[in-house]
Amino acid sequence: MRHGKKFNHLGRQTAHRKAMFANMACSLIEHKRINTTVAKAKALRQFVEPLITKSKDDTTHNRRVVFSYLRNKYAVTELFKEVSVKVADRPGGYVRIIKLGNRQGDNAPMAMVELVDYNTTYNPNNKKKKKSTRRGRSKSSETVEAQAVDSVEEKKDDN
Repeated sequence: MRHGKKFNHLGRQTAHRKAMFANMACSLIEHKRINTTVAKAKALRQFVEPLITKSKDDTTHNRRVVFSYLRNKYAVTELFKEVSVKVADRPGGYVRIIKLGNRQGDNAPMAMVELVDYNTTYNPNNKKKKKSTRRGRSKSSETVEAQAVDSVEEKKDDN
């Protein structure tokens, strides 16, 4: 029975699993998005999100705690300097998992893991100008029609 076993062991020993999560987290922090299997992505989210929360408060103690998990000083520096600034006002949910389909070789379900604030496609704060369609009326035609309507109304008033 698996009473009280709340996390996925991913078929690995403890040391291998911790090293794998540290490597994946460093890659995620460095590249802002990575591709992996769905099971690893879900486990990585549980590993990374508390570290990002700790990075919001830049103290020596928090840096040492995060370094004990990541074991990469460049990733820790990037996390505390750039990532924590972007996620400062977000109360949680720093990582997004997007399912990509199955892998060609072994049919494993794949997913893309990305930091939410670094994706401009889904980010509502970076609104792009709406592309005009060819069928839409231009502003110049709207003003011409408005002038025509005004002149018709003036003629009715004169009569």
